[in-house]
This record gives sequence, C-alpha cells and structure tokens, in this order.
Amino acid sequence: MRLEPKPAPGLVSALLYPAGAILATLVIASVLVLIAGASPFTVFGLVAKGAAGSRFALLETLTRATPLIFTGLAVAVAFHAKLWNIGAEAQLYIGGVVTAVLGTGALPLPGPLLVPLIALCAMVAGALLLLGPAVLKTRFGVDEVVTTLLLNFIVLLFVSLLLEGPLKDPMGMGWPQSAALVGEARLPRLIHGKRLHLGFVIALVAALAVWVILRKTALGYEMRAVGNNIQAARFAGIPVNRVLMKTALLSGGLAALAGFSEVAGLKGNLSLDLSPGFGYTGIVVAMLALLHPLGVVVSAIFVAGIFVGADAMSRAAGVPSYIAQVMVATALLTMVTAIMLTRYRIRWR
Repeated sequence: MRLEPKPAPGLVSALLYPAGAILATLVIASVLVLIAGASPFTVFGLVAKGAAGSRFALLETLTRATPLIFTGLAVAVAFHAKLWNIGAEAQLYIGGVVTAVLGTGALPLPGPLLVPLIALCAMVAGALLLLGPAVLKTRFGVDEVVTTLLLNFIVLLFVSLLLEGPLKDPMGMGWPQSAALVGEARLPRLIHGKRLHLGFVIALVAALAVWVILRKTALGYEMRAVGNNIQAARFAGIPVNRVLMKTALLSGGLAALAGFSEVAGLKGNLSLDLSPGFGYTGIVVAMLALLHPLGVVVSAIFVAGIFVGADAMSRAAGVPSYIAQVMVATALLTMVTAIMLTRYRIRWR
C-alpha cells in the first residue's frame, strides 16, 4: 500500500470526508453505548438536550466553549506554520498565574484599565513561554513536540508550588488556591445570574482577528508558506526562523488568554483544577475545524456541547460520562484520517 498525492480537492470532497468522520464517530460511540446497555438514540438525544435543550444548557455550553476557542486558535495558528504546539495547557496556566498575581490588588487601577492590562500581560507571559521551544527548534533543531509537551508538567508543578507558597490564600482554609480577584479585575457576566462572561465575546473577536491575520496579511501568507513547504519558503526569501518566532508569540498569547478568561471571568481565583485539559482538547478543536479560525468557534461549541451534554446524559441514562471523552478522541482520529484521504489516494500493490 502506498499514498499518492491528489489534486486539490473540490468543495464536495472537502465537505464529504469530514462529514464521514463525524458519522464514523457516531457509529463507534453507538457501539460503546450499546455495550453499556443503553439505546444510542436515547443517549444522543439526552446529550443534545443537555447541551442545548434549554437556555441554561446553551449558556453552559458557550461558557465551556470559551477557553476551547482560545486554545483551538492557539493550536490552529501554530499548526499553520508546522510549529507543533502541544503546550497550550502550560500557556493557559501561565496566563492564569499572571491574572492571579496582578488581579488580587497588585495594581490599584480602575476596571477599564486593569482588565486589558492583565490580559496583555497574560498574553506576553504565554508568548514568552512558547518562544523558548521555538528558539530551541530554530537554533538547535530540538523537536518542539517534546519541549512543549514537557513544559505542561513543569508549569503544573510550578503552579502547585506557587499555590502552596507565595500565592496561597491565607483565608482559604488550607486549600491550594490563590486569593480572590478584586472586583475591578473581573470580567463582567453577559447575563445576570448566569456564568457566561465577557471572555466569550473576546474569544469571538480573537477568532475574527486570527482569520484576518492568516488570510489578509503578509504574516499570514508567510506562515502558510512555511507550513506548506519550508524549503520553498526559504528559497523564496521568506525569513523562516523569524516567521516561526512570530507564530510562537501569537500562539502562546492566545492560549494564555484562555487562562485569563477562566480566572478573571469564571472562577475568580487560581487553582490546580483551573483546566480539565483545555489545552489538549484545543488540538481536537483545531483539527475538527481543519485549522480554520472561524471554524474553531463552531468546533469548540460542538466539543463543549458534547462534554456538557454528556454530564446531563450520565445522570439521566446511567451511562458513564467518559463516553464524551471517547467521542472527542475518536473524532480527532477520524478527522485526521479524513484529512489524509482528501490529500492522498491509497494505491494497493
């Protein structure tokens, strides 16, 4: 068996293979649901109802989608230039650390000035964190998959150290968490009494901004050129190393905004359970969206709906909510296969 490159796929092929990937995911999930002793139609109906069956459910889905949009955009930007950023989880937590440090009274500023300043500082911290692996890649040829992946564990241990030491809330009754943010550092809620906050709007603006950068600017052209063929880009005079550095800065900053939005908009303080894997799930979100910035928004809402709906389904049908994680992981594998089939033809010998 060998793979032969295909000509550029048409619109039908570009849509048919991803649709087949989603269908394959549902079929595999149905088999698992049957093994668990439940009806797939009932389970999927409960998932859909739990994700969007009411105003409360829909708002919870959008709230869960907010950090996924940021991490999905971070991964999409990096992958466009073939910079394999697997460390969005670390960048998210660094953004949360900066938010907790600056948002607990360190900067006595009014809200309209304090919130943008904290967001900017969080982005700088996340950008610098990814800049290290990018420098190691461009200067010494170190595989960024390894460095960014290992940084996730290093940063988590660093956050644990901070929460047990200098950032520990003296009024937290011993729990490893930071002090609560001051009111001026919090993102306002979009709807009174609900958890959806301004971070969702910021995520939508970020998606639009990334689309403009990738499609309408010279930097976006250079990123796509480097990602498509790094040797041809270098031959054409594109400064490949500089493009990779800029890509790393943008990607790390976007992932850090996820930590900022979770601390400033939702939780109000920093803790070790800030992220249940938003950085890793961002890879799935970006791949399901085929690395399209606007598609990341739709993909993030879809993945968030699976998780939120699975929680409600588990209580109603008695099927473990882990089925959501299986569905997301399966969706990633089938989507990668679909992308391969749109670009290559399988030949049997």
